[in-house]
Parts: sequence; structure tokens; C-alpha cells
Amino acid sequence: MEKNSKVLVAGYTGLVGSALVRQLQDQGYSNVLLADISNLDMTNTQAVNDFFALEQPEYVLLAAAKVGGIYANNTYPADFIYINLMIEANIIHASFRNSVKKLLFLGSSCIYPKLAPQPMKEEHLLTGILEPTNEPYAVAKIAGIIMCQSYNRQHGTNFISVMPTNLFGPGDNYHPDNSHVLPALIRRFHEAKKASLKTVTVWGTGTPKREFLFSNDLADACIYLMNNYNSGEIVNIGTGIEVSIKELAETVKEVVGFKGSLEFDHSKPDGTPRKLLDCTKLHELGWKHRTTLKEGISIAYEDFLQSNS
Repeated sequence: MEKNSKVLVAGYTGLVGSALVRQLQDQGYSNVLLADISNLDMTNTQAVNDFFALEQPEYVLLAAAKVGGIYANNTYPADFIYINLMIEANIIHASFRNSVKKLLFLGSSCIYPKLAPQPMKEEHLLTGILEPTNEPYAVAKIAGIIMCQSYNRQHGTNFISVMPTNLFGPGDNYHPDNSHVLPALIRRFHEAKKASLKTVTVWGTGTPKREFLFSNDLADACIYLMNNYNSGEIVNIGTGIEVSIKELAETVKEVVGFKGSLEFDHSKPDGTPRKLLDCTKLHELGWKHRTTLKEGISIAYEDFLQSNS
């Protein structure tokens, strides 16, 4: 991508989209086009076609999606599959129709089978059953991957797909019910600290292990791949480092400054025991993450404080 290329960030207000905008601007890209629900209903085919015909983006970063944690996925499965299918179908097809030079589609590590070998390699896709709690979302994301590959094969497009691990950072969703585990913990420890509570309860046993990537690092990886990767085969984006939920909670507790104790509610679901990405392919392409987990949580907590002041 040239520094003056017209680059569309679809879903620019979300956790990933806002990080992409920051990174593009920091790296000197001067012609960034922004789209989200406020100016474009991406589930509306005609609206998307009109937008692309008018704006003619050269490159597209497709970060728009309906996302959420276990509770949200269980409660709104129809929303998760419909909205995500419509967004990706409309944006990918419009990119083809308007001769976009390159598109990057953001998937999710939940596309991999529930019992995939650990760490999960790109070739594990479609080798087993999915985690039931987020199956509608995962199926939609898998459809987006196959759609990109199909357009490449039939039409010669240059559409790439990346699979990020669990993400966090500025602009995250801190809703008490609909957020992911890390922002939920930030909010819970902060509120416990304010209320001078003696304990904070964390769902599950604390033993499952997860991998976390700072959103600015993900954005940097996406821009790197836009400039250095041209294949329809998916690429994992992560750190290759995992921590237990207990270790995560203790780190958040330390960053927030909560002085009480931790308790684990064993009646709540743990989810998948491990979910670690094999990032060998990305590392061999020349990119590695820069931000440690504790550094990222500190930045995220400052963002939480500012957004809730």
C-alpha cells in the first residue's frame, strides 16, 4: 500500500478497527476512509454497493463484525450469524465489483475445532466440531474465509484472511454481561476496588489457558501482511504465549490495584481448556508482537478509566 492509497477501514470504531486507524495514521497513511454503522449499514447490500461506487477504495481492511463473549453468543445466536454473514458478503463482493487491489478479512481463533490440537495450526481449520457456544459466529467467519479464497480462485482477486487470538486494548467493550474475559475482569476489579470489597469472584476454575494480543500489535500485523503477504491461505496472529485465567486475573488485580482476594465460581463454565495459536507462519513472514501482557493491560486500564470518568 502506498502512503496516499485510499484505505477503507470497515468497522473503524470497534476494538480492532480503531487500532487499525491509529496504526495507519502512525505509519503515515494519509488517505484513510472510515465506515461503521453510523455512516454505512453494512448488512444492506444496496447501501454497500452505493458506498463503494462513490468512494472507490483501493484497499479494504474488513474489521466490522458483531462480537461478544459466551453470554452474548448464547443469547443472540441468530444475530451473530446473520449480521456477520451479511457484512462480509456485502463488503467482499463490493470489493470484487469495484476492483479493490487487496482486502484483508479478520476472522477469529474460534473458527478452529473445539478439540483442535494445541497449539492450533492454520491447517486445523474444518477438521472437527466447533465449540457450541459460539458456533453461529464461527460458521459466519469460516464462510468469510472460504468466500475470500473462492473469489481469489474464480476472479483472481487478492483477498487475504487472518485469524487473531483473544484481543484487548483501547476501545474495548467493558459491558458487565457482553464483554470478553479480560475487559470484564478490568471492570470487575475496578468496581471492587472502588467499593472496597474484600473478594472478587471469577467464573470457572481459573485453570483454562488463553492467549492475549494487544490490539495495536494486531493492527501492526495486519498492515504488515497487507504489504508482505499475497495468499488466500489463512494466517494466525497471536503471541504464541498462553496464561491461565487465574494468572490473568492476578495480573489484572495487580494493575488495577485491588487489595482483596480472588475466588473462583466452579459452577460457571470454563469453556475450552486451551486455545493457543501456532504463530510459526507469521513469525517466518517476519512479524512478532511487541507489547507484553502486563504493559497492554496497563494501557487498557488507563483507557477504561478515561472512558468511564
